[in-house]
Amino acid sequence: MTASAWTAASAAAPATDDVRPITIGETHMLAYGEGDIREVNVYLPEGYAQTDGRYPVLYLIDGGLSQDFLHVTGTSALNALWGRSKPAIVVGIETKDRRAELIGTPGNAAQRKQFPTAGKSAEFRAFLHDAVKPMIEADYRTNGEDAVMGESLAGLFIAETWLVEPTLFDRYAAIDASLWWDEQSLARSAARSVADGKDRGPIYLTYSNEGPETEQGAELFAAAAGDKACLVPRTDLTHATAYHVLTPQALQFLFPTANTHDPDWGFEVTCSKKS
Repeated sequence: MTASAWTAASAAAPATDDVRPITIGETHMLAYGEGDIREVNVYLPEGYAQTDGRYPVLYLIDGGLSQDFLHVTGTSALNALWGRSKPAIVVGIETKDRRAELIGTPGNAAQRKQFPTAGKSAEFRAFLHDAVKPMIEADYRTNGEDAVMGESLAGLFIAETWLVEPTLFDRYAAIDASLWWDEQSLARSAARSVADGKDRGPIYLTYSNEGPETEQGAELFAAAAGDKACLVPRTDLTHATAYHVLTPQALQFLFPTANTHDPDWGFEVTCSKKS
């Protein structure tokens, strides 16, 4: 059809008021504290409503609608379509005061002065354990397999959770984790923490070109984690670009399929579950 014929056909077509909303999920509002209500956003994978199947769950830190929920759900859907990772329920948990909720120590003197609320990550972890996970497991068809993912301060929180409450999730992905915080105190204490003998699942850990403090923190943490860590240095990326580039690979690591991937896709990692 020529452009002029298409224009004529379009002009002759009847107008329609049949405008339909695009729905990608559901939002629950859960009480975090007195007067503090949080979004918990849930994406259900393609086919969920048409079957009685059960699915793994990805818990996404910084998962508010104005945060990383849309980016990660889109990538999860595309990964599943291509068979790069399993279809998963994505649960995005909103954060507000990220330094309070995602950091476990108050920091050094300068950090305490600049960020006086920092150091209350245990409260956010309790919210996940006591409110978010029970609600998801009660309301949705989960299969008992889960993982957690986040970037920057959320990555620091995930690394800390892997150390202090390792059974909260099965698998972990900490992208560009802010392990520079408090003079790398979490990374420096990691070897001591893992000596407790607790079982810990695999953790995907990356760093970009943020400088020596972040790189050293990631290397220290990975050394302490041993074969449980999948360390992916990407100094060709920046802190601003790493999350979007590495999310497909992180999802492939967290929820691998039996498919063989073309190396040119860049999603396979040598330390993934099936490699």
